[in-house]
Amino acid sequence: MSRPLRIVRLANFITPVSGGLRTALQHLGEGYLAAGHEPVLVMPGAASPGYPVIRAELTTQGRVITLPGTIVPGTGGYRVLAHQRPVEALLDALSPDRLEVSDRTTLRWTGEWARRNRVPSVMVSHESVDAVLRTWGLPPRAARAASDRLNRRTARAYSRIVCTTPWAAAEFERLGARNVVRAPLGVDLDRWHPRRHGAALHTRYAGGAAVLLVMVSRLSAEKRPGRALEALAELRRRGVDAALVVAGEGPLRGRLEAQARAAGLPATFLGHLADRERLAALQASADIVLAPGPAETFGLAALEALACGTPVVASALSALPGLIGPAGAVATDGPSFADAVQLLLSRPESARRAAARQQAEQYGWPAAVSAFLAAHEAAPLVRIPGAMP
Repeated sequence: MSRPLRIVRLANFITPVSGGLRTALQHLGEGYLAAGHEPVLVMPGAASPGYPVIRAELTTQGRVITLPGTIVPGTGGYRVLAHQRPVEALLDALSPDRLEVSDRTTLRWTGEWARRNRVPSVMVSHESVDAVLRTWGLPPRAARAASDRLNRRTARAYSRIVCTTPWAAAEFERLGARNVVRAPLGVDLDRWHPRRHGAALHTRYAGGAAVLLVMVSRLSAEKRPGRALEALAELRRRGVDAALVVAGEGPLRGRLEAQARAAGLPATFLGHLADRERLAALQASADIVLAPGPAETFGLAALEALACGTPVVASALSALPGLIGPAGAVATDGPSFADAVQLLLSRPESARRAAARQQAEQYGWPAAVSAFLAAHEAAPLVRIPGAMP
């Protein structure tokens, strides 16, 4: 007889201003709960002296347990569960039926714990190790060799490797890994909607400029946020009256703001927008959203923009070309981002906005939840709202 399964999820590299990973964890947890299972999320937080657990609370995504985490230097506040003993003790106490891990570095030891305790385990590939190492400056051949070593160990350690795009799966499949499962993420198609577009918002955010560019990104080196400023500078050099609004925090914010001031560029940095309604309105009111990160394996911010009816220019080196399809364009550097922006602007506005929304409608969260539950071999005990019958 089917029974609710306790799906314990471990995640690192989360902050109060995190974007895509936090959003994905939230929606997947809510979906697992709606399907009749018991999700438990374990994540790092600021340490409290003398307290092995910072807090445990019931939320809309199930139980969330926060353990003291170690700050990763130079990342703008990211924390990780760096100490194995307290995490292992918590796993022993929770006695999960399924284990889901969203960190392929410091938490890879959990695969061995799961095997030892006969718990089916899933590692979610939220990034390409190969691509990340290359963004850090490692030569391509060295990056590939290092990622192959790590990925080979990861594939052996877990029951399944869940990849959200074919691009993310490629670095495992080239090793002959046979436990790779593809499960796309999704987007809230009701919250992120073209109806949030507003001419007044466009005017206010653009500061009178004709073209409003928006970038929603963590401002850290691997995201290559400087590409957006390079594209803005090139567009203005070509006579395009464009302005840029950046939503996001990170260690490079001060440097980017100084760079924009020195160049006299009309760029506004809003920081992290905790108000999701405001963020949706910003993306819907933009003419083009820029997604310059070369290591994105799915890119929720880009998908949210498409759902708002706003086309996206993405890095050609990431997984996003396959995600945005005909609803956007791809580029590699500042001038080519400018080329792509001008290409999209040359299309009738109604047509490019309709194409963006149509592309996003392929990626609802109910389908994503169903795919992740299938990877866990955890059949829904009740029908997931919005899922295919």
